[in-house]
Amino acid sequence: MRNLITLFLPVFLFSQTGYDIAKLVDERKTPKDMIVDLTMVLTNKKGKTRSSVLHSVSKDGGNKQMIWFLSPKDDKGVAFLKIEHTGKDDEMRLWLPAFKKVRRIASKQKGDSFMGSDLSYEDMTNRELDEYFYKLLGQEEIQNQDCYILESIPKPEVKSTYSRHVTWVTKKDYNIVKEESYDRTGRLFKTKLFKQQNIKNYIVLKEIFVENVIKRHSTLLTFDNIEVDTGIEDSQFQEKYLKRLPK
Repeated sequence: MRNLITLFLPVFLFSQTGYDIAKLVDERKTPKDMIVDLTMVLTNKKGKTRSSVLHSVSKDGGNKQMIWFLSPKDDKGVAFLKIEHTGKDDEMRLWLPAFKKVRRIASKQKGDSFMGSDLSYEDMTNRELDEYFYKLLGQEEIQNQDCYILESIPKPEVKSTYSRHVTWVTKKDYNIVKEESYDRTGRLFKTKLFKQQNIKNYIVLKEIFVENVIKRHSTLLTFDNIEVDTGIEDSQFQEKYLKRLPK
């Protein structure tokens, strides 16, 4: 792997601004909806692991999503609903069958861990293009792919648990293959690695690996049995369906 971050970058690299790159990432073609089975493996600093099986249904580029935990037994039936909005707070709700209670996730809780994983509720939402400042930092080869290195800093009015993100974006198709996220003090907080696959002419996720470098804890998410463009209705994304495990 070559590190090509230097002060002597090719002139052509700057023919596109950071915002231009971010816009091309945002405009990638995505499925109208997606159904997927997920395996989530958590690993702590001592190497001990915990595995869960989940089922996800999403629509509109992930702006609407429901996730059900199918195993282990202790978590079976826990379900999550997310509906993202532009210009107002997103809706997030967690059904906890053991307590027979729906917990609403407030905007101030978006930095909380999702079910003990290294993904926060904020990590599970899309970033609005115009809520960030962008800067093109350089280029580097990652996973045998030439990438732009893009810095994203939330604007002052944005409620974020991060001070900035550094993202590796492939030059060929503007997919994200790596990201570093920094906490409010400027420390490196999380590293994220992404692998994709092609399904029906869409580039969709195959694997996400997230490491909390401060806690030395990691989460591996793998995607299986993916179906796209199945015709899921908006009416599916309601609180009442959280309590119904998929068949």
